[in-house]
Amino acid sequence: MEDSDLDFTVERLGECHIPSPMPFGRFVSDSDRILYHGRVDDLQSFCAGGGTPLSFEAAGPRERIFFDPQHLVCGIVTCGGICPGLNDVIRAIVLSLFHHYGVRTVFGFRYGFEGITSRHNHFPMLLTPETVEGIHQKGGTILGSSRGPQDVGEMVDTLQSMEVGILFAIGGDGTLKGVHEIAREIGRRGLRTCVIGIPKTIDNDIRFVEESFGFQTAISEARRVISAAHCEASGARNGIGLVKLMGRQSGFIAAYATLANSDVNYCLVPEVPFTCEGFLEILRKRLAERGHAVIVVGEGAGQDLMDKVSSSDASGNVRLGDIGLFLRDRICDYFSSNGIKVNLKYIDPSYTIRSTPANARDSAFCLLLGHYAVHAGMAGRTDMVVGTWKNEFTHLPICYAVSGRKQLDPDGRLWSGVLGSTGQPREMT
Repeated sequence: MEDSDLDFTVERLGECHIPSPMPFGRFVSDSDRILYHGRVDDLQSFCAGGGTPLSFEAAGPRERIFFDPQHLVCGIVTCGGICPGLNDVIRAIVLSLFHHYGVRTVFGFRYGFEGITSRHNHFPMLLTPETVEGIHQKGGTILGSSRGPQDVGEMVDTLQSMEVGILFAIGGDGTLKGVHEIAREIGRRGLRTCVIGIPKTIDNDIRFVEESFGFQTAISEARRVISAAHCEASGARNGIGLVKLMGRQSGFIAAYATLANSDVNYCLVPEVPFTCEGFLEILRKRLAERGHAVIVVGEGAGQDLMDKVSSSDASGNVRLGDIGLFLRDRICDYFSSNGIKVNLKYIDPSYTIRSTPANARDSAFCLLLGHYAVHAGMAGRTDMVVGTWKNEFTHLPICYAVSGRKQLDPDGRLWSGVLGSTGQPREMT
């Protein structure tokens, strides 16, 4: 997608005429914008033809709002896999609705999109400040979650019958695609209901969103695991520590966890291809010279080396081959066939990391995401997600968030830093 094709205009239900009841804080004007281009050369090139600089609408409370808080009903749903910070976002939304705007009716839909359809009989939970007290100290989501789509018409029927004015949906790519369809059906019916997405992906792979919540916690937890792998590897003759981390299509967790642990010798990510022959030969030389090695691999790396898997999960994601087990077996077979005894320890901490509570950095980030989501909804924005860009909170149309996956640039500074930290060759083919 070329920059010239981008238009970050956010849809609105209508004009805002109601004075905001917020007694404090700095109001944001609709004219406040966050520049998309961060480099002068890129900005000058984009505007060379006389165009207006590309920008996002700034997030934040508006002086006038669209909904009357006294008559507003809101809903919250969490979908997809669990991730550090889900409960933090739920709590932040509820507390902001109650204390910033005086909204008193907030429902939590149980078990993802299933909870918005009547056929599953998941009765919604009434959320209050008392209900969400202390939940930010726990992992997972008090609402439960599920994967897979549900009938859009049925979900909008539920929202309409419950007179929900704002639906807050917390989820990743599949969730946001579903929310986008809900928003479109709401538009076709001419309803006064807005849909606000809060992007949730531990892989940090949402396009046009600088960082998603849970990512920082994942790096911190992965760092501990890598340290353990290094202890195991360095304490044995020809010791190898192999750690598989999350990252279906994007290697951000593997890359940043590698930078956080200068003990990693090889980082394998989905964006940078390698061959078994090339990698194993380099690993053999490393063991001959240093006697141990630590390997970090993102779950989506090396998929071309394994037999293709044709099935998909409930969210529509292609099921990946297990690169961790594949590498473990190939490494052991390779060294055994060459008469070299190795001591390999394989660690897959994925579900341990996903279920942990958010760390302090992510918890603060989740609080702000929840607040800005509420501000956007109260101002009548819809079919959008709250994100960040250049350390500023922004409004982004959902269609751009789901237009593709953000990926690590093999020629960029991040990967260059990984190569500098590990000392691994740029190519292992």
